[in-house]
Amino acid sequence: MYEWSAVGEFVGRDAELAVLEAWWNEADRTPISLFGRRRCGKSWLVRRFAHSRRAVVLVAKRTAPGVQLDDFADRLEPHLGVRPALDSLSDLFRVLFRAARTEKMLVAIDEFPYLLPSTEPEVERELTAIAAVWEQERDSSQLKLLLCGSFVAQMESLLAERSPMHGRLRPMRLHPVPYGEARLYLPSLTDPVEAFERFAITGGMPRYLSALSGPGSVGEVVASRVLDPNGALFAEGRALLEELREPKVYFSVLQTLADGDKESGEIVGALRSDAQKVSKYLAVLEDMRLVTRRLPAGAEPGARGGHWHLRDPFLRFWFRFVFPFADDLEAGLRPATLWSTEVEPVLADHVGVEFEDYMRTWIRATQSVSQVHQWWGNSLNTLRRDGIRTTEEIDAIGVVRKRVTMVAEARWRRSQMDVGYLNEIEAFKLPALRQSKLKVASEVRIVLACLGGYSEGLHELAAERPDIVLVDVVAALAGDPHQATTQ
Repeated sequence: MYEWSAVGEFVGRDAELAVLEAWWNEADRTPISLFGRRRCGKSWLVRRFAHSRRAVVLVAKRTAPGVQLDDFADRLEPHLGVRPALDSLSDLFRVLFRAARTEKMLVAIDEFPYLLPSTEPEVERELTAIAAVWEQERDSSQLKLLLCGSFVAQMESLLAERSPMHGRLRPMRLHPVPYGEARLYLPSLTDPVEAFERFAITGGMPRYLSALSGPGSVGEVVASRVLDPNGALFAEGRALLEELREPKVYFSVLQTLADGDKESGEIVGALRSDAQKVSKYLAVLEDMRLVTRRLPAGAEPGARGGHWHLRDPFLRFWFRFVFPFADDLEAGLRPATLWSTEVEPVLADHVGVEFEDYMRTWIRATQSVSQVHQWWGNSLNTLRRDGIRTTEEIDAIGVVRKRVTMVAEARWRRSQMDVGYLNEIEAFKLPALRQSKLKVASEVRIVLACLGGYSEGLHELAAERPDIVLVDVVAALAGDPHQATTQ
């Protein structure tokens, strides 16, 4: 039986454990490909699932293939009663399938891509040999096999139609935990606003949440864990990207995106490079699932005007507030000073991006719409012609049967939202939306979400108009995001 000493520290991931439990109990022998970005908790999830089962957890490392297989042979000897001869990866899988012929056994191979060769032809030959072993051995075995990896693009390539593994693996992607579950990692925090600020910095990564779960204000914890050169997460950005070639260029791209989404031309200008080279770097980062190109609702996939977005909130924070000041911090700049001078004054901007995402989740759960998107586009033609306004943006639009029935604005500000916000939506944003190619209902519900609440005048207006929804943000954050309340 596999015994995991840290099982008592594991929290959350109930849905993922339920998926794995159902897979364990069913007769289907298809292995699972479990993948997700580093630090999202794959290793802990695997060990929690393996706990108290007949299981073996093998962790691949960046060592020569022969050394790695020798290490696996040593690890398997106590389970098999004999040290297996492993001359190739296909030998490893043959041994594993045969070890489970009479009794069900779980085997998890963590960081599986480290076991594969470095060139595509070699990888294809290796996977072809492994696939042949699976075909020969799987039906006579009770093996439950988990292949895990942090390099998302490589793990997804195993599932591609051209791969010898195509059709032989069941994909299971592990995402960062949502805010409601993230609070389980912050048990000592009673203030939902402060909890959300820590969630927005960590991006829902379990390891980062645990690192920022200590006592003290958000500023004190971030200063000691992230901004301090001796802190647990000070070098995390570099560690996450260590496999990149030309890291200086990639770091420059990510730093450019850290303070907000950018069009391709803006990135090219910031790097003082040519568009073709920048496109290559963006393509690599997109394959790594670190950046994505966002388009407004209704735009065609190849449309102009898309915005490149740094997907990972922690990397956005790290490249905005740690990377540019790393030399100064290592030379003696006090982390508390950096927090008070550079981070705290604009923290609301960083948190606000995650708050908009949270509100889109809230809308999906509560507002009776089929789809939720972002939208941005040209201002009314008359206003653009006169140079009064050029573009408009709406944080969320709700769509039912291809027609916009709801718009929403989310503000992470401690000041109250007043009637002026509503006027701007009705005078500028909704008309611009109607001018676009999207179909818009004649009556549109307006949802407003502001941390600081709402002015008396806005409350009075909302009481008279059923098409206006004011969200009680603190109450929403205090409960399950799918059961949020409104005021």
